[in-house]
Amino acid sequence: MQFKKVTHVIFDMDGLLLESESVYDNIIGCIADQYGKSYTEDCKLKVLGTPEVDTAKIVVRELGLPITPEEFLKVYKKKQQDELAHPPLLPGVKELVKHLYKNEVPIAVATSSSLEAMLLKTKDHQEVFKLFSHIVCGSSDPDVKNGKPAPDIFLVCASRFPDKPEPSNCLVFEDAPNGVRGAISAGMQAVMVPAPYVPKELTKQATQVLHSLTSFRPELFGLPAYD
Repeated sequence: MQFKKVTHVIFDMDGLLLESESVYDNIIGCIADQYGKSYTEDCKLKVLGTPEVDTAKIVVRELGLPITPEEFLKVYKKKQQDELAHPPLLPGVKELVKHLYKNEVPIAVATSSSLEAMLLKTKDHQEVFKLFSHIVCGSSDPDVKNGKPAPDIFLVCASRFPDKPEPSNCLVFEDAPNGVRGAISAGMQAVMVPAPYVPKELTKQATQVLHSLTSFRPELFGLPAYD
């Protein structure tokens, strides 16, 4: 498989840089439990990578919860404050981010999280997150009109690099099918590190699929190789 050379790299955050998806699953599972419902794998796949407002609508609709999306969001955000303060970094994250930064490859984050959730989750890992040129938070950024799988967040993120690269010069790292679809429709290549429960057919759109960031080889995309 021949990959195209890139100059800029954009990372998703939850489930890719941070092991936070399991916390979200627990939070949504607990809310569903209160109404005698269970948070299904099918619903999880629809929610993966979506902004908070969309998450709320999907969960309430799919699970038939007897509350409004607004009521769901209120509980969801409160639980986030309590449970999302210390997610660990995933394997290979620190090495890859530091390697790209050291080699002067412009890097940024495009997350569906809100700004307040992002600040909460990243506070333990500032030595990594301070290396990013910028972080776009889809749930609270007024320039991001539509959440993933729409391409908006990736196009906004690319436009905020000082040299405004063409989308085709950007490589996106994602764990969610919704994110991969957004990146590809933005005209970018997408390396996917899917969760184990993501069905194989939902990884087909990705440019490359890896089990972990530890197995990424930057030189395949024209980026500086590890020493």
